[in-house]
Amino acid sequence: MTAPTKPPHSHPADAGSPDPLGQPLHSPVIDWFGENARDLPWRRPEAGPWGVMVSEFMLQQTPVSRVLPVYEQWLTRWPRPADLAKEAPGEAVRAWGRLGYPRRALRLHGAAVAIAERHGGDVPTDHAQLLALPGIGEYTAAAVASFAYGQRHPVLDTNVRRVIARAVTGVQYPPNATTAAERKLARSLLPDDEGTAARWAAASMELGALVCTAKNESCHRCPIAAQCAWRLAGKPEHEGPPRRGQTYAGTDRQVRGKLLAVLREAHVPVPQAALDRVWHEPVQRARALDGLVSDGLVEPLPGGMYRLPLS
Repeated sequence: MTAPTKPPHSHPADAGSPDPLGQPLHSPVIDWFGENARDLPWRRPEAGPWGVMVSEFMLQQTPVSRVLPVYEQWLTRWPRPADLAKEAPGEAVRAWGRLGYPRRALRLHGAAVAIAERHGGDVPTDHAQLLALPGIGEYTAAAVASFAYGQRHPVLDTNVRRVIARAVTGVQYPPNATTAAERKLARSLLPDDEGTAARWAAASMELGALVCTAKNESCHRCPIAAQCAWRLAGKPEHEGPPRRGQTYAGTDRQVRGKLLAVLREAHVPVPQAALDRVWHEPVQRARALDGLVSDGLVEPLPGGMYRLPLS
């Protein structure tokens, strides 16, 4: 989701090598992106590689509307990895606010520390070096290499996987987990030219986010509707395991969020009694608190006190 919206691009044929499988899809989707891409701060040139990396951590399983205010505050406070690396990890958790999945904050802090220590404070350009950073998996490494540095990598988030599943393989939804076959197909669809491949990655992601959505897809607005295998097959229903939405109310995740909210708002250690008040069921509350401690998100202190982690 993080490529600039208006960079110049060449066509795959310009690279002087055979056209990849996805060649008929590239120009329509990239041209559509040029006209319809959202103006998001991490897509602007001034965001830089660090801004791209921060956005990719924050956007995992979190909608853009919730990320925007936290992203702006984060980059104002920590404009470079070294700025974040100097802080205690608990400050990253505090600044994460209500984005959810707060372990991402610890992972981003860990990546910032590694960038400061190993790479002189600059987000590395090499895909293998990105992948070696703590807390960064295949998707994030590919996204940063592609969106920040214009490199040729398959960037497979949920939106891209859905576009490929429908347009190329003719099914409504991709598998629940990314498969080796999906990765191979995504690589075969990449334009040969690096800049065009990066543009394709961002464009196909945006198409999945705005048009080829999980529900109520807008095929009448899709630039490749005439070529879409799923649409041409009559939009057959999903045949895999039932796709269930995530629940939140009453779960350990909700209790963890309530406990963390108390600790984020306090700048001194918090007594057990203050945490006990956030949830009525003691067994679930204790389980959630133990999980936060195990994940490194909460630090227990003598005397039944708790705080966000300092190290």
